[in-house]
Amino acid sequence: MRRWENPAGRRLVAGIPLAWLAVLFLAPFLIVLKISFSQMRLAVPPYAPLFAWRHGLPVPELHLSNYSFLLSDPLYASAFLYSLKVAAVSTLVCLLLGYPMAYAIARSTPSRRTALLMLVMLPFWTSFLLRVYAWIGLLQNDGIINNVLLYLGLIHRPLVMLQTDFSVYIGIVYSYLPFMVLPLYATLEKLDESLIEAAADLGCPRWRTFWLVTLPLSSSGVLAGVLLCFIPIVGEFVIPDLLGGSRSPMIGQTIWMEFFGNKDWPAASAIAVVLVCLLVTPIVVYQNQAMPAAERD
Repeated sequence: MRRWENPAGRRLVAGIPLAWLAVLFLAPFLIVLKISFSQMRLAVPPYAPLFAWRHGLPVPELHLSNYSFLLSDPLYASAFLYSLKVAAVSTLVCLLLGYPMAYAIARSTPSRRTALLMLVMLPFWTSFLLRVYAWIGLLQNDGIINNVLLYLGLIHRPLVMLQTDFSVYIGIVYSYLPFMVLPLYATLEKLDESLIEAAADLGCPRWRTFWLVTLPLSSSGVLAGVLLCFIPIVGEFVIPDLLGGSRSPMIGQTIWMEFFGNKDWPAASAIAVVLVCLLVTPIVVYQNQAMPAAERD
């Protein structure tokens, strides 16, 4: 055990995840960043090299035209804004649904708690792509939902649910709800119940106890769940591509279209770099807020 207490052991333990991030995140990001400063050309690969040899010396040729093009074309701005809107609304719905679920699981008996947590994690046992395709069978015009509503006489014609914003929200909330429930449960399960009992002894009603005691003490779990949902939803591609329409593409669909449809790798790389910078910002802010709190504790 002592070998992990010396500086070399600590550096080894910290170096493994850092090496993992460097190989699987930093290196690909640097490649995409390099491509974003090049220009499109009809060749293999479909972008110009960043260095040109002149008089036997490599001369960098950096182009900012891809980034200026993003600012001039309203398509990319609308895709960014639509992605942020979908992510914000979906994250809010996940929070409104996930908080009561996490609270109920945390306050249940230990035997029921295990079963309820298993139900929350059960969708992960099935392929993500299969789960999204299952919603197509549920939401299409001749799907199960419309057939049941027609059989019960609640509607007289099939409802158009597939290829709409509604189907996108349904698929995203269903897929990302466990990522909200699990961090909230981890926080609420460790909540000191003596504080709630003290508030009740002082005559505080339940709703006020929740608002003044439970909710503030679970704010770290709320923030963690929001980040776990909001950040990947912004760049989501599979769900809006299969369940949504093409009238309002999200930024993930736009990147795919530029890479594989238009073969414009530099423009697609510039979009990806801007997206990563926008998503890393809340993580940095969260870490800056969490570090002083941890130092105070």
